[in-house]
Amino acid sequence: MSLITLGINHKTAPVELRERVVFAPDKLPDALKKLIELNPVNEVAILSTCNRTELYCTLDDADYDSIVEWLGQYHKIDVNELRNYLYTYPESDTIRHMFRVATGLDSLILGEPQILGQMKDSYHEALKAGTLGSTLGRLFQHTFTVAKQIRTDTAIGSSPVSVAFAAVRLARQIFSDMQQQTALLIGAGETIELAARHLHDNGIGRMIIANRTVERAHNLAGQFDGYGIALSELPAHLSEADIVISSTASQEPVLSKDMVKLALKQRKHKPMFMVDIAIPRDIEPAVSTLEDIYLYTVDDLRDVIEEGQRTRQEAAKQADEIIDVQVQHFLAWAKSLNAVDTIREYRNRAEHSRDEILDKAKRQLQQGKSAEDVLQFLANTLTNKLLHEPSTSLRDAASQGRMELIRAAQEIFKLDNKD
Repeated sequence: MSLITLGINHKTAPVELRERVVFAPDKLPDALKKLIELNPVNEVAILSTCNRTELYCTLDDADYDSIVEWLGQYHKIDVNELRNYLYTYPESDTIRHMFRVATGLDSLILGEPQILGQMKDSYHEALKAGTLGSTLGRLFQHTFTVAKQIRTDTAIGSSPVSVAFAAVRLARQIFSDMQQQTALLIGAGETIELAARHLHDNGIGRMIIANRTVERAHNLAGQFDGYGIALSELPAHLSEADIVISSTASQEPVLSKDMVKLALKQRKHKPMFMVDIAIPRDIEPAVSTLEDIYLYTVDDLRDVIEEGQRTRQEAAKQADEIIDVQVQHFLAWAKSLNAVDTIREYRNRAEHSRDEILDKAKRQLQQGKSAEDVLQFLANTLTNKLLHEPSTSLRDAASQGRMELIRAAQEIFKLDNKD
């Protein structure tokens, strides 16, 4: 059985393609069930974020072409176009890749912590869909353990760097006095919560949080002295915003060019700074053509992010050393599975012999034989039964000069044959 990762991320594909292969949360259970039905697939989990979409699978063989074709058909993308941006990691490379992803070593922001939570969500979704088996399930659990160890033993998470942090850092470069500005945050997930926290810590003047569930918007805004609104109220409040940061799970843009154009008119063309963190994008790309609008996407934040990356580089080296060791540990477990069937068969045979001889011993007791004689019979017969076939095989191996088999037996049975 082959283990494989198939995916695209911020390193291999532009945002225009990444947003086309995102699996919306409400579509994920159906996608998992469809993918597990493919002939070579035994186990599968899907990780889909703003920066990456990855399929983790165990297959009957190493042929993954059918998965690539399925991915293209599912998202209505030409397969030949898709292949140009895909990467694959077979076997041990998949193990190492999952460890690195969970730790944030493969993220746009080195060491960012959000991806671990997203991987846990991916695991739970696959678990609920029934698409995990012993191998992939064990790999996820090992992945979470490795991520925790690296967070504890290295400084990979010491610098407060994230997409949200980068967005606020960029806003500070544009607006020197944050106390005079109003921020509008669209969404209420973890990224927006982080952005709200960073804005609040940087002394933002006013904060508005818009969300599809207005109660969630009110609850989050209340933590940062802001106020919440529904997404339907965006047109009425957009003109108040100097800073707009958006990160929703919407499949369609929540801010159109016409909506932003009207807000600019109401602001008398006072500049607006916008960051679209969402995939698919929340803000229509055409908004960037408007004068007095400074629109940034996830890809545009790279330069800001790189400044905070430097302090984590040494920690990343330490993390990779830990990962190298843990990859070998998982591979050792995986290889041990090859012996499971043999161990099971040998145990079943031993238990069958035990039961057979025990029945004979019980009959002897019923016939009036002494307990001491029956126990002696039971011990001698069971010992002879268990040792007969291995002893015969070892004698045959010795007569044929197969010393490697003799040495293997000495290792298996922990025999110290000094004589």
